[in-house]
Amino acid sequence: MKQVLSAAVIMMLVYGCSRSLDLSEQMPGTYFLTLQTVEQPDGRVTNYNDLKQLKIYTDHQFMYTQINPADSTSSFGVGSYTTDGDTLVEHVIYTSRGEAYDDQPIDHSLFIKITGVGYEQIINSIMIKGIPSKLVEHYDMSPPKPETPLDGVWKEVKGFGVSADNDTTVYKRTQYKAFWNGYFMFGHTNYLEDSVISTGMGFGNFEMISDTQFQETDLNSSYPIIAGNTFTIDLKMPDKDHFTQVIKNADGSYSVEMYERLK
Repeated sequence: MKQVLSAAVIMMLVYGCSRSLDLSEQMPGTYFLTLQTVEQPDGRVTNYNDLKQLKIYTDHQFMYTQINPADSTSSFGVGSYTTDGDTLVEHVIYTSRGEAYDDQPIDHSLFIKITGVGYEQIINSIMIKGIPSKLVEHYDMSPPKPETPLDGVWKEVKGFGVSADNDTTVYKRTQYKAFWNGYFMFGHTNYLEDSVISTGMGFGNFEMISDTQFQETDLNSSYPIIAGNTFTIDLKMPDKDHFTQVIKNADGSYSVEMYERLK
C-alpha cells in the first residue's frame, strides 16, 4: 500500500510539473514590455527601458506594437504560435518597422520563463539591424478582464474615409488589429507616393458599450492626434469572424474599416 501511494504521489508531481510548463495555458494575456536587452557577438550589451510596447497572446495568435520615444520609430508584428515545454515558437507572417515591411513567413524560437509578474523571453539568434544578436525581453502581465466578441487578431480587408463633402479615399495600407483582455492595438503599413512606406501603430484600452458600439482609449500611438484620446466606435458584426467599425467625426466625416479574423 505504501508503494502504491508513493507512485501516486510521484505521478501527481510529474503531472504538476508538466502543467507548469504548459505555455499554451499560461501565455494568453496582455503584456507590457519593461526591459529589452540586445547582446551582440562582440560582447556589446544595450538595454532599452523606455520602449512603449504592448504584446498580446490570444489562444493561438500573437501581435505586438511598439514605438520608440527616442526617435519615434514605430513597429509591429503578427502571427500564430505553438508551444513545447518552456519553448514558444512564433510563426511570424508580417512585420513592419519604420520605412520597411516583411511579409515573408519566419519562425522565432523563444525560451520562456514565467515570472511572478509576467514572463521573460529569450531569442538566442535574431537579426537586429543586420547583426545576429541575442534578444532578452521582460514583460509585466495586466490583470484579466471579461471576454468580448472582438477578442482575437484581425486583418483589415478594406478601409476608406469619407470627407464632409462626401469624397471617398480608399486607404492604401496593410493593417492588423488585435483585441484581448480589455486592450486593443493596431499596426499598419502605409503605401505612399513614390514607393514611400511608413509604419503606424497605436494601443490602449477598450470596452464594449453595447452590441453595436465599443470605446477605445489610446495610450500610445505614432499619431499624436489620437494618443491619449477616447473614441466611440460604431460596430457591425454579422458573424464571429467579421466586423466593420465606423468612426464618425464632428465635422461629418467618417472612416470605415472592415476586418476578418485570423485563424
